Amino acid sequence: MNRSPVRYGATAILSHWLLALLIAGNFAFGLYFIDLPFSPQKLRYFSWHKWAGVIVVPLAAILLATRLARGTVPLPAEMPEWERRVSDWTHMLLYIFYFASPLSGWLYSSATGFQTVLFGVLPIPDLLSKSRELAEPLKAAHHWINYALAAVVAVHVAAAIKHHFVDRDDVLTRMIPLLRKR
Repeated sequence: MNRSPVRYGATAILSHWLLALLIAGNFAFGLYFIDLPFSPQKLRYFSWHKWAGVIVVPLAAILLATRLARGTVPLPAEMPEWERRVSDWTHMLLYIFYFASPLSGWLYSSATGFQTVLFGVLPIPDLLSKSRELAEPLKAAHHWINYALAAVVAVHVAAAIKHHFVDRDDVLTRMIPLLRKR
């Protein structure tokens, strides 16, 4: 059942911020270690990066399920139609990239023959067999999907800041309850 809540609940807010921190942190971490020389430490960093990607999937699923079950808080009545459309498209792209990013990394990892073992304990099955022919295109896909995700996140953050400081509406305070006027 899809209904429009008055404000976002704790599950939506918590999963939103955990996902935001995990994605931003893992993106920055990936940029940091990717060009390091091959070493045991770099392999450890790859494992940590893959673990974070695995965790993104259930968090994104929780956020999406919450959105589908509870609906979204209505946008301000005075918001122009074009902004509403941009908001809809931005959120749709975010959800696509939340799943496409880890999936492309998982496929790339599978193609290289390096299985992901979550926390060094739980083996995650490979999605395809080792394939040198597929590894490079999948690496490029993972790279560009993550840059696209970063661009959409930047638009999302810029819009939230604009709504708070320029429009002075409640769009940002829906996800940061501490900013709400009492």
